[in-house]
Amino acid sequence: MRTFFFLPPVRQAAGGVTVIRRMAAFLAASGREVYLVPRELPEKGPGWAPSEAWVDAPVAAWESLALKASDLWVVPEGWVNALAPGLNAGARCLVYVQNWAYLLSALPEGVTWRRLPASFLAVSDPVAQFVAATTGQTPPVLRPGIDLSLFRAPEAKPDPRKGVRIAWMPRKNKALGKQIQETFQSLDEGLAARCEWIEIAGLPAAGVAQALSSAHIFLATGFPEGCPLPPLEAMACGCLPVGYMGFGGADYMRQALRPEDDPAPFAPWWPVRSVSWGGDGFGNGLWSADADILGAALHLKLAAGWLLSGSPQLSPTLANARATAQAYGLETQRQDVLDLWTRLETA
Repeated sequence: MRTFFFLPPVRQAAGGVTVIRRMAAFLAASGREVYLVPRELPEKGPGWAPSEAWVDAPVAAWESLALKASDLWVVPEGWVNALAPGLNAGARCLVYVQNWAYLLSALPEGVTWRRLPASFLAVSDPVAQFVAATTGQTPPVLRPGIDLSLFRAPEAKPDPRKGVRIAWMPRKNKALGKQIQETFQSLDEGLAARCEWIEIAGLPAAGVAQALSSAHIFLATGFPEGCPLPPLEAMACGCLPVGYMGFGGADYMRQALRPEDDPAPFAPWWPVRSVSWGGDGFGNGLWSADADILGAALHLKLAAGWLLSGSPQLSPTLANARATAQAYGLETQRQDVLDLWTRLETA
């Protein structure tokens, strides 16, 4: 079985494209015949690639693509028109849903997934639930991974008494993130004066890891999400995460807030899977409902207070956060990819 991965025409190899290229690299390294099919190479040319030099696989040109019925044609959600080569060839079409929010929005008028001969793969358990509800198919889950050799906690964080460092990424709902900062400032000007904001933007992976390693708190402002990686990277770097799940983040995010911290701590209404972390009664972050600006700001205030006071809740929450990140390493992702493809080859 040959596998072809469609690469959409995006400006830079980040997020979902990086995940796809990693998958292709894992399969190629295992001896399987696998190809990346870019719709077009961006202006950066052949050097356009994720930060890891090893993420590589053979490239097949879109213009000369000749699929067979025995091939597997993998397309990310949101690019439904890219299914055409696979459908025309009678190949097996697999849609990898990395963000539930784009699964339905890209469908042409009058077209539904239930009428297309395609199967699905989900990036997280919440996304699998969304796919099952909207397509009638329950897909297998293939989670992404983070580079734990790069994203790791330093031997010691800066002393929070000299300034609580809060990292955030403006590419995820920038305006809303600014509103959270303004609200946090207005809640307690004295506390806010003891905090420093670290804006992470335009950095390579190594720069992101360095910034997160210097931070105490990570504010997650992203939604909608499929299985957000920045909070995981922050957890691996020893940060206390605060913010939003984006629905898909509930694959691993578990509430650390207790009734004494918040009379009605946010919890997903949908079923969440059982995980190996958080069984001690502590979660791995302070989570709010998506777009709840005041809630996120109040939780930032609480998180900063934990750091400054040495709250007994801080240590187990950070320990659960590190355990969460460890469950999403690249080796786990590699093995999951190979196991899934073994099943696909025998199906």
